Amino acid sequence: MASVNPPENPNDSSPRSASPALLDRWFLLTEHGTTPGRELIAGVTTFLTMAYIIFVNPNVLSAAGMDHGSVFVATCLAAAIGSLIMGVYANYPIALAPGMGLNAFFSFTVVGEMGYSWQVALGAVFLSGVMFLLLSIFRVREWIINSIPLSLRMALSAGVGLFLGIIALKTAGIVVDSPATLVTLGDLTAPEPLLAGLCFIVITVLTFRRVTGAVMIGILFVTLIGLAGGLVRYQGLVSAPPSLAPTVLQLDIAGAFDVAMISVIFSFLFVDLFDTAGTLIGVAHRGNLLDSKGQLPRLGRALMADSSASICGSLLGSSTTTSYVESAAGVEAGGRTGLTAVVVALLFLAGMFFAPLAAMVPAYATAGALFFVAVMMTSGLGRIDWHDLTEAAPAVVAAVMMPLSFSIANGIALGFITYTAIKLGCGHYRDISASVYVLAALFILKFAVL
Repeated sequence: MASVNPPENPNDSSPRSASPALLDRWFLLTEHGTTPGRELIAGVTTFLTMAYIIFVNPNVLSAAGMDHGSVFVATCLAAAIGSLIMGVYANYPIALAPGMGLNAFFSFTVVGEMGYSWQVALGAVFLSGVMFLLLSIFRVREWIINSIPLSLRMALSAGVGLFLGIIALKTAGIVVDSPATLVTLGDLTAPEPLLAGLCFIVITVLTFRRVTGAVMIGILFVTLIGLAGGLVRYQGLVSAPPSLAPTVLQLDIAGAFDVAMISVIFSFLFVDLFDTAGTLIGVAHRGNLLDSKGQLPRLGRALMADSSASICGSLLGSSTTTSYVESAAGVEAGGRTGLTAVVVALLFLAGMFFAPLAAMVPAYATAGALFFVAVMMTSGLGRIDWHDLTEAAPAVVAAVMMPLSFSIANGIALGFITYTAIKLGCGHYRDISASVYVLAALFILKFAVL
C-alpha cells in the first residue's frame, strides 16, 4: 500500500519539519484528515470537560480514609498514564481517568459498608484490572459483552447513576437519615445544600448551552462563593505535588482474595468492561472512526490500554481507571487520533501542581457535580424495552437496588438472578445465554454462603 504521508524533503532535517513528520507517521494524521494544531485544540477541550475528576476523586476516596493529597497525585498520574497508553498504543482520541461511580462504590460500599480496608479495595481493583487484561488478550471480551442482555447493561449504567445520585444528595445534606422513614429531606436553608443545588443548576445550564468545561466551571464557581462567604479557607493555587508515599504500592492483593470480595471484583470488572465498550463505540461513532462493518478497529488495543490503566492506577493508589465519554467533546472539536489523548495526558501531569486548589474544593461543590453525572448516566433507562416485562422488571431491580442497598455489587447480582428467574418462569429459555446462567448461579451461591 502506498504511503499516505506527503513526500519529505531529504535536505531538510531541521527539528521544525521532522517533528510534524514524525507525528504524522506515528498517529497517521494525514490519513485521518487532521493536523497537530487541531489535535492540540481537541486535547485541551477534552481535558477541560473531564478535569473535574481532579477535584472530585480525592474527596470521594478520602472518605475511605485515604490521604487526600496522595490520591490527588494518583488521580493525575493514573489519568496521564491511561491517556498516554490509549493515545500512543491504540491511537484513539479517548482519554482515561479514575471512573465516577466506581470510586463511590470503592469508598462507601467496599470500605464503608463492607468494612474492608482501602488497601484491600485497591487489591480488588488490581485483580479486576488483571482479569480485564486477560479477557482482552484472549479475546473473550466480545463474547461477554454480547451475551449480557442489553436491558441489564443499560440498567447497570443507570443504577450506577442512581447510586451516585443518592451519595451526592447525602453529601450535600439535601437528603438525611430518618428513624421513621429511613431518609428524609434535609435543611434546605443551610448554605451547603443551597450551594450544592446551585452548582448542579449552573453545570446543567452551561452544558445545555454547550459551554466547554461546564462541570469544572460549576465546581470552581461554587467554591469561589464559599470562599467569599467564609465557608472555604484559601490555601493557594500552585505548589509542588504532594507526596505519593501514603498510597503508592499500598494495595493488599492477598486480602482481596476473600470469598466476600468475589462480587466486588466482578462489579469493578463488569462496570469497567461495559462502560469502556460503550464509550469506545460511542465516541468512535461520533468521530467517524468505525470501519465499514460498524466495528472499531484496534478494539483489542483500546481495551488493553484501559485495563493496563486500571492496574497502574491501583498501584498508585486510585480506584478503577476507565475511558471517559467526555472524550466526545474533543472529537467534536476535531480530534481524530491518539495525539489528542497524549495532549490530555500532558495536561493531567501539569495538573499535579494545582494541589492547593483541589484541597480547597468543598464537598458540597463536588456533590453538585456528582448529581449532574448521575443525571447523565440514568439516560440508559430510555433504551430498555418497557413493553416487555421480562426485560423491564429485572432492569428496574438492578437499577433500584444499587442505591437502596448502597451497593453496585448487590444491584448487579439481584439483576442477574431476577432476569434468569423471570425468563425461566415465562418460558423464554432462549433469551438466557450461558454466561447469564453461570453468573446468576454464582451470585445465588454468594448470597447463600455469605
